[in-house]
Amino acid sequence: MVECAQVAKARSVLELGPGTGAFTTAIDEVLPEGASYLGLELNQTFVDQLRQQHPRMRFEAAPCQEFDFAGSLGPDCSFDSIVSGLPWTNFPAGLQEAILDHVLPRLRPGGVFVTFAYAGFHMLPQGQRFRALLKERCVELRTSSTVWGNLPPAFVYEAVVVSRPEA
Repeated sequence: MVECAQVAKARSVLELGPGTGAFTTAIDEVLPEGASYLGLELNQTFVDQLRQQHPRMRFEAAPCQEFDFAGSLGPDCSFDSIVSGLPWTNFPAGLQEAILDHVLPRLRPGGVFVTFAYAGFHMLPQGQRFRALLKERCVELRTSSTVWGNLPPAFVYEAVVVSRPEA
């Protein structure tokens, strides 16, 4: 996930749903000196723990689809990479759309959005709907090979935005 998101070359990274920090730790290990990071997490307990574990990174307890990027980070706020650990197939269509439509416009031209899907679950209606939503909102959508060593097996979606839509 972190490699696909090109975090090691990023100037700014947004993580959606860092949870207990599985991807966050990997991001912190390769995040360039001086790069900015924002993690949006609903669970305040997780946010407090992440702030202690990763003091150079910023975490906010907020829903991704409602976070005030402009008010919090400035009107020109944008990201090179968005890493999502959100359980997309658990979300209704309206929430999938609201999150994507709120965060994808924040990608810089050439920016990368990455998330994962569990093999098999991506074939459920919610999984198919998410892939279709992602594909229609991005210029290029790539899928990694399945990581069979992961339990359950999973793969990565890598979506590239070539030009920045109006925020």
